[in-house]
Amino acid sequence: MGKFEISKRSNGDYQFVLKADNGQIILSSQGYAFKSSCENGINSVKNNAPDDSHYERKKSSDDKFYFILKAGNGQAIGASQMYEAAAGVEKGIQSVKDNAPGAEIVEI
Repeated sequence: MGKFEISKRSNGDYQFVLKADNGQIILSSQGYAFKSSCENGINSVKNNAPDDSHYERKKSSDDKFYFILKAGNGQAIGASQMYEAAAGVEKGIQSVKDNAPGAEIVEI
């Protein structure tokens, strides 16, 4: 099962990443001023991850593919890495769906 890692950025903001069993980062958050806000973001990922309609598939200006996971209100709660092909996005989304709901939370 995957895990959420909470860390502190150099500017003092908190962020989380969701890692798969193999340690690969599959979703990264924005910065949060408060740890409690970061934890709320994790809970939002856990709640929204199973619903395919909450994923926005995108293509960057340099022709890479990625996705954004959004909350029910449309606010972005996490973004993927860049993928060379659209198929990578689908695998990444499935990995979030598989890992997020039961993932443990650790602070590093």
